[in-house]
Amino acid sequence: MSMRRFLGLDLGGTDIKVAVLEQAAGADRPRVTFTARHATHAERGPRGVTDRLIEVGHSTIDEVGPVETAGLGVPGLFDADTGKILLFPNLPGPWPGHSLRDPVGDGLGVPTALINDARAFLLAEGTLGAGRHCRIVIGLTLGTGIGGGIMIDGHIHLGAFGTAGEVGHQIIVPDGPLCGCGNRGCLEALARAQALADMVGVPDVKTVCERAAAGDRKSLAAIDTVAGYIGTGLANVITLLGPDCIVIGGGIMNAGEIVLEPIRRATRARVRLAPVDEIEIVPTEFGISAGAIGAALAGRAQLDVR
Repeated sequence: MSMRRFLGLDLGGTDIKVAVLEQAAGADRPRVTFTARHATHAERGPRGVTDRLIEVGHSTIDEVGPVETAGLGVPGLFDADTGKILLFPNLPGPWPGHSLRDPVGDGLGVPTALINDARAFLLAEGTLGAGRHCRIVIGLTLGTGIGGGIMIDGHIHLGAFGTAGEVGHQIIVPDGPLCGCGNRGCLEALARAQALADMVGVPDVKTVCERAAAGDRKSLAAIDTVAGYIGTGLANVITLLGPDCIVIGGGIMNAGEIVLEPIRRATRARVRLAPVDEIEIVPTEFGISAGAIGAALAGRAQLDVR
């Protein structure tokens, strides 16, 4: 039986997540057969990180066998035509203008695709994961920032300008706190991981969730506040797009139902024009590997795989 393999690399500030998909001849869909994590070494800068991606790709290929394509999930904005980076807000630079897709593809010797990491998350969950049985899927990633995406009938919807689905940059509180995008009151500015930690006065969201699990009232109240912001954002999305599934991932979701159930409650309390109880609001199926799996799917999409 012939087997086709597709490599996915998800670039983060701390780790590069890796996934390999395999698809047997005649199979409708690929399956995930390998996942791993490697240090990014972001302090090496754009050229060093590019070399690191190639190194991690080759070490994976040495372990699993040849691949036909690669995909790169990246935490920022890029020019889809040139593959050059426009903005990487959470990696030491200078990244703008740096070419990433072509050097990595040349280094690995396979066709290589570039995809935003939040859209890679959605592609994985909407194609193979928690949203695979749904027609309209919204992806939401909660972490250092808040990413999002829209999938309709199996395809990522990018809009007329390639920017659709940025759930984290809808304005929830006009004239609210400054967001990294330059606007004020965005969902990301209000509900990202550090915003939650700052409400409680602790260094990180892990501590917030640990305290909440132990019944700490201040931590539980902060989670409810953040869940209210997220619920408002999701209610807007539901009213506009009518999804049948919302899949939520990212570092904050490591806390599980302590965070997810308040988000469900807040969302349902704010929706009036849709049967909100019929909309699935579920956690990621693939966890931290979702971005790499979606990147592999983006690479695979370059070929006509039957």
